[in-house]
Parts: sequence; C-alpha cells; structure tokens
Amino acid sequence: MKVLVAVLAGGALLTVGAPAFAQSASAQSASAQSAKTTLGPYGYGKVRLGMSEKQAKATGAVVLKKAGEAGSCAGWDLKALPSGKDNVGLYISKKRGVALIFAAKGVKTPEGIGLGSTMTQIKKAYPGVKTAASGYPYVGVPGNSKAYYSFLLSKGKVYELALGLNTQDCVN
Repeated sequence: MKVLVAVLAGGALLTVGAPAFAQSASAQSASAQSAKTTLGPYGYGKVRLGMSEKQAKATGAVVLKKAGEAGSCAGWDLKALPSGKDNVGLYISKKRGVALIFAAKGVKTPEGIGLGSTMTQIKKAYPGVKTAASGYPYVGVPGNSKAYYSFLLSKGKVYELALGLNTQDCVN
C-alpha cells in the first residue's frame, strides 16, 4: 500500500450514506446532513473512490482545478467545498480513477476522526493504526478493504486527512 508521505494538497470532503425508505423527513434531513460531513468509507456523496474521470464529472459535483500532465493525476475540487487557491480536494488518476479525497474542516470519518483530532483519538478509533516509514499514521478503512485513511499531524493534531485507494498512484 502506498502511504501519503508528501505534504498533500488538502481540502476535500467525503461523505457516505443514503436515507432509508422508511425514514421520516426530519430523519432524512439529519441523515443527509451527516452524509455531507462524513469521510468514507467509499467517497463523498456521489463522488466515489475508483470512479473514472468521466463518471466523476457526470455527478456534477466536481470541477477540474489542475490538469494532470502525461501520466499524472489531475487535481479537482468538490463544487460545494472549494479547497482554496493552492490546494485540491481530490485527485483523479488516469489508471485508477478517483484515487484520493481530502477532508475539509468539519468533516469526520464514521469513527469520529477529523481535522483537529489527536493521535490518542486516532488510536482509540483505529486500534490497528500503523506508522509509515515517513512517520505518518495510516489505517485500513473499516468497511472498505480497498482503501486507507492517512493522517498528517502537526503539534499533536490532524491538519490533513485523506481517504485513498490502496493502489493510488498520485502521491508517494
């Protein structure tokens, strides 16, 4: 598995979840709100890991920010969550499709980890967390054996959180 070792261009958020048929309108609204603030295990809203560029564009939820050069990944943003001038919200690989999605402020994993979380909180939420040779913690995504979460910390707190395909080819 490749683990993020470079400073990542962050700022995207992910969500998952769809309301059940029998939910009330208020429960559906709460579920929809939760979906807008949850990262993983498969993507953010309509944008899913592994989707081709064409499929991701067809969702209407992404906008190209930085075209990929020959063989490299293109940087995109989620329309609803622009990542700022020098960042991207997600990377789309020519070979792998949507390869990485970054969390924005207020976005958390289903296990409650988000920007500002501590290493103690990460270890509690993910007892299997490992540390890459680069020093960055990462863990397999519960419920999605094809993905991992990577955490970048500064002063003891997460400043960048990414959901990535185990086979992503966009960053080291």
